[in-house]
Amino acid sequence: MRTHPVLMRLLAFAAIVAVVACVFQSLTPTFLTAENLRGLLRHMAINGLASLGLTFVIVVRHVDLSFPGVASLGAMTLGWLISTNAPLLEAVCGAMAVGAAFGLLNGIAVARLKLPDIVTTIATGGLAIGLAYFYSDGTTISQNFMMSGLLDLNDAKVFGIDEPFAILLATAVIAYLVLHTSRAGHAFYATGENPVSARFSGIGVRRTVVLAFIICGVTGCLAIMLLVASAGASDVTAGNQLLMPAFAAVYLGAALFGRPSVPATMAGTLLMSMMLSGFVLLATPYYYSDAIVSTVLIAAILAFDPDLLRAVRHGIPTGRERAV
Repeated sequence: MRTHPVLMRLLAFAAIVAVVACVFQSLTPTFLTAENLRGLLRHMAINGLASLGLTFVIVVRHVDLSFPGVASLGAMTLGWLISTNAPLLEAVCGAMAVGAAFGLLNGIAVARLKLPDIVTTIATGGLAIGLAYFYSDGTTISQNFMMSGLLDLNDAKVFGIDEPFAILLATAVIAYLVLHTSRAGHAFYATGENPVSARFSGIGVRRTVVLAFIICGVTGCLAIMLLVASAGASDVTAGNQLLMPAFAAVYLGAALFGRPSVPATMAGTLLMSMMLSGFVLLATPYYYSDAIVSTVLIAAILAFDPDLLRAVRHGIPTGRERAV
């Protein structure tokens, strides 16, 4: 009897999680403690939110390198609004608006003006970083943070779950419903698979690409809100640590489960967070942990993505190349 491919991928993912947990537990006995697991889930919430938005861009076969810079601008916008005694909800909405505005800018440049996504998003990310310096000349902002209620996000619980992780779960559910159970979700995948066929099927391809970039910008700023809440201050470099974990989570999940999706991204984020948490407990220098994580990512893609492996071996065009 032949085993279903999805079941095989789930079993492979479970085996990897078990191996990673066992290895780190043997190296540091505190890895599986309740306190460390709570910290791991908080870390996963930040990276997971950024990864979920990036998933939409990857699904439509584009790349967004601007969201770390946009997130930094969102962090400084959030901090500046709080420092002026603006209500917390207004400050959060202001940060989200920054993400939406830059997502719209990226989407229009890529989908309507046909500019290359990599170059365009590098430029808009740099623009966002430059604008972030205008708030405080590059210095951190922490005024009124204690009284704003933002710092309470780290300690608050929702149905017994830490609020940052609860926010991630709620966002993942919404993303799943949009991407996997709605007509809009089918439009995202159709646009990524073959934009020409999607257009002849009545799908607004340009509109779909623009929406994907907007979602990526908004979730990046939502992720940075949690990071600012845990750090207690807004910083112009806050978004720098989002780039590599987000891309690694999306591509690792896509490699493990055959295509980019919300469950795949959540799985990839969990693995990335486990590894990064383990390296922190082992006091591993960041440059070693980055190298190890990158190596694991490449190995996982080659091991679990048959299409990519076949393309590497035989020069077969990948899905992205066929869609262009």
